[in-house]
Amino acid sequence: MGAVVGLLLGAGLLSIWFACFERPEPTRRARAGWSERTQDMLVQAGAPRVTPAGLVLTSAVLGLVTFVLGALLTASPPIAGAFGVIVTGAPTLVMRARARRRRVRLRAVWPEVIDDLVSAIRAGLALPEALIALSERGPEEVRGEFRQFAEDYRATGRFGESLDALKARLADPVADRIVEALRLTREVGGTDLGRLLRTLARMLREDLRTRGELEARQSWTVGGARLAVAAPWVVLLLLSTRGEAAAAYNSAAGVVVLLAGAGCCVLAYVLMVRIGRLPEEARVMR
Repeated sequence: MGAVVGLLLGAGLLSIWFACFERPEPTRRARAGWSERTQDMLVQAGAPRVTPAGLVLTSAVLGLVTFVLGALLTASPPIAGAFGVIVTGAPTLVMRARARRRRVRLRAVWPEVIDDLVSAIRAGLALPEALIALSERGPEEVRGEFRQFAEDYRATGRFGESLDALKARLADPVADRIVEALRLTREVGGTDLGRLLRTLARMLREDLRTRGELEARQSWTVGGARLAVAAPWVVLLLLSTRGEAAAAYNSAAGVVVLLAGAGCCVLAYVLMVRIGRLPEEARVMR
């Protein structure tokens, strides 16, 4: 009887572990794809030639240089280390901000791109010609990518490979859906492409309108939260210019104060980002 109770208890604890602590398979796959996600971010930020390893190396070098200079100028390694860590994360934050701005710009022009595609298809143009036409009559934000598509297609004549290169340059979930719809129509045929694209354009316009209202309401809150996180470190930077103030952080108590302040700032920033973040569509059609 005791063995049965032990087995049941063990099975129950194992079930609780799998339910609460075991990560689902998609999360593990997403974690394994850090390099791909980082490369997408770099492409969206306008730096497609930068690799994830290059970004990490650049961040580490900048952090090390900041630490050395800070230690020489302030004679306080703890303060120099704090600002070294901040500068280490700065390149990634800059790339994310640039990628976010580009996604916002593209989100506003995709409905227009789809409308141009539908008009070209209804006018009788073939799919490659309709995409090539976007290099001249499409929105300015995407003309360069479609101009490169035109060059690839004219050089190789391979529609599928040119579409793959276009997807890689855009690195955008909406572009992935458009490209795959065109590829499917090209390979198997069908008459519902225009209806599919018009439905997608309507959904994108509704999402853009809703997202714009939410972002307008929370912009002041997010900006104030970021300012509140940055303010203590600006004060610390000003204090570090005085020798006696910088020397105070060389003690164990000063290090504890820096670590506690850094922990509070990181926790507050992460909570602010998670609470204020709007859902972003992930790329599932690479």
